[in-house]
Amino acid sequence: MNRYARQRIWFLVFWSVALVTLSILLLLILYILANGLSSLSFEFVSASPSRMGKEGGIYPIIIGTLMLVGLSLMLAAPIGIGAAVFLNEYVRQGAATSLIRYATETLAGIPSIVFGLFGFVFFVIKLKMGWSIISGAMTLALMVMPTIVRTAEEAMKAVPLSYREGSYALGANKWQTIRFVVLPSAIPGIAVGIILSFGRALGETAAVLLTAGSSLNMPQTLSDPARSLAVHLYILASEGISMERAFATASILVMTIFAINLLANFLMRRMSSRFSQF
Repeated sequence: MNRYARQRIWFLVFWSVALVTLSILLLLILYILANGLSSLSFEFVSASPSRMGKEGGIYPIIIGTLMLVGLSLMLAAPIGIGAAVFLNEYVRQGAATSLIRYATETLAGIPSIVFGLFGFVFFVIKLKMGWSIISGAMTLALMVMPTIVRTAEEAMKAVPLSYREGSYALGANKWQTIRFVVLPSAIPGIAVGIILSFGRALGETAAVLLTAGSSLNMPQTLSDPARSLAVHLYILASEGISMERAFATASILVMTIFAINLLANFLMRRMSSRFSQF
């Protein structure tokens, strides 16, 4: 068998694997939407739940989810990007930085239930925050921070060294180079890390259940407990309350993640084209 035949065989194999993966994803999404769209309505997303979620809507749950995920990213993104800048731009590469990266990768692989147990013991009990949005958000921030650190660091590593040298040649100092050259060039990669973190925080169940609680009431402050969409879906399905509303909640989750990914990809293309002009 000549090399062209082998190349064609491997080409077909890789395309087959890609098509199988895409088919599984489409099948999963279509199955959820087919079972959930029939239960979706304006009342479902605008009313408060009743009878433990068997009737009514999910409006307080949507608000609680947005507060949890939004606050967690507000806490994790600045710290994660700052840590990536420190590791990639300021620290001399050596055993210490390798140890920090290894610890970050280890944290990224820890099961979410372990983070939930830590958040429950430390934030809920030790710091006496109770089941609340702030406890859940801080736990989620710890979970997604390693992802933001690693993706932001890799994005900054991908910025060509000539960009930095050109900035220094024009008289810019290190911080000006990082702020006006490195970070703008790395924005698409950093945004990918934030999107991945958003998806993980949005779909998290165990850690949120142990730290934010599962209250169906509308949260008024960050000290109030709240139920996320993922927790609501889990409770509806596991306790047999309403599979129709469980699929409807799953449809909301799928469409939200899909919309966020589309918006993020659009913004990344706009920012990439904008910075490529300079």
